[in-house]
Amino acid sequence: MGKRHPQPAGARGVAIETLCRWQGSGRTVDHVLEPLLATLPARDRQLAKQIVYGVLRHRQYLDHVIAMMASHPLRKMKPRTLAALRVGAYQLLLLDRVPPSAAVNETMRSLKAARQPGWLLGFVNGVLRAMARDRKSLPAPDAALADGRPLLNHPHWLLDRWQRRWGTRIAEAICRLNNTAPPLVLRTNTRRTSRDELLTRLRAAGCDAIPGAHAPESICLRSFAGPVTGLPGYGDGLFLVQDEAAQLACLLAGPLRPGGRHLDGCAGLGGKTASLLLDAAGGVSITAVEPDPRRFRLLRENLARLGLSPQAHPLAGTLEQFAASTRAAFDTIFIDAPCSGTGVIRRHPDIRWNRQPEDLDRYQNLQLNLLATAAGLLAARGVLVYATCSLEQEENHQVVQRFLADNPDFSLDDPRRLLPESAACLVDDHGCFHPLPGEAMDGFFAVRLIRDPGL
Repeated sequence: MGKRHPQPAGARGVAIETLCRWQGSGRTVDHVLEPLLATLPARDRQLAKQIVYGVLRHRQYLDHVIAMMASHPLRKMKPRTLAALRVGAYQLLLLDRVPPSAAVNETMRSLKAARQPGWLLGFVNGVLRAMARDRKSLPAPDAALADGRPLLNHPHWLLDRWQRRWGTRIAEAICRLNNTAPPLVLRTNTRRTSRDELLTRLRAAGCDAIPGAHAPESICLRSFAGPVTGLPGYGDGLFLVQDEAAQLACLLAGPLRPGGRHLDGCAGLGGKTASLLLDAAGGVSITAVEPDPRRFRLLRENLARLGLSPQAHPLAGTLEQFAASTRAAFDTIFIDAPCSGTGVIRRHPDIRWNRQPEDLDRYQNLQLNLLATAAGLLAARGVLVYATCSLEQEENHQVVQRFLADNPDFSLDDPRRLLPESAACLVDDHGCFHPLPGEAMDGFFAVRLIRDPGL
């Protein structure tokens, strides 16, 4: 039998338990958090998630302050002790709407429910109460360390490589942006409504909704913090959640030909499949391949909610397994490859702590294998779109360069003619769609590759 954990008490207990189980596991924090959220009343779930994400976004800063206030070194603290101190410190220093007394008392209640020893309770209580008492004199989140380095809440190896590539100003700006909550971005289901109609409906419900900057069917909700399922139109399938960068990347596939064969080789939750179908004329269908059972289930549910099931053919399994089972040649293949995810750290703050430099080579090998498999399925004159949500050259430009060197019958096609005029600035000098993280857009990478039948 596995080790049994006491039932977490309240939002703080779930936050502490999540951080303890996630630390060192290599799993995404959402994978740990979601089942624990199900134990909470609906009113507490958003607070628990906000605390977990907030701790991960500001971990270096919180540890800096805890180290100032505690008599015990952080490296010698037990995981639950440090998690509780981080949860309490985040509420005291960065969550204005929680009174200091509630931040301390509720954090302590969660530790008591976890049956922690009395001496530990006394230690955590003393540190948090001292922090509450002195918080106006404590360093601000943008303070610098003793050596002059700013507290940017990113591992040094990642910050160093970004500084080498883009310089200190841009690298630090990306880090600071990653430490803030992102807007929620929607893609209008134009089969059921228009962007203007959806904007009107969202604003009538009190949402701060504006049109996206570039993607023609995008809507940006600048301050939404509740569950997406509570938005007007969700149950009616009037939109899907999708960042503008991903929406624009789907345009690189070009108009899908009715009657042709089209494949989403790494379908995930179905966002790209849905956008490709919504951008296409009637009569287009897409085969969507996804190996993960949970994501495959959500893929089917999302396509059904959007009314796109008749045009989508989900298949459970890997792309390699699918390739071995078919002789079909596809006109369009979209590969949104697994990657390090460093372009979406703002949305998934655990990524910065889960990744190591050696992961980049591992991802590159996986990405090259996916592209090689996709190339074997592509027809003459076919279009192959390769995309990641990574900022790293090992997963982007280097992958494309190696693929083109190994496949001389492919060439890189300029994507500007397929993008809105305002988005042309997001294409780099190599002809790659490559926006950096911005206020209303994720970091992303995508290329359009054409198979030349004459070679």
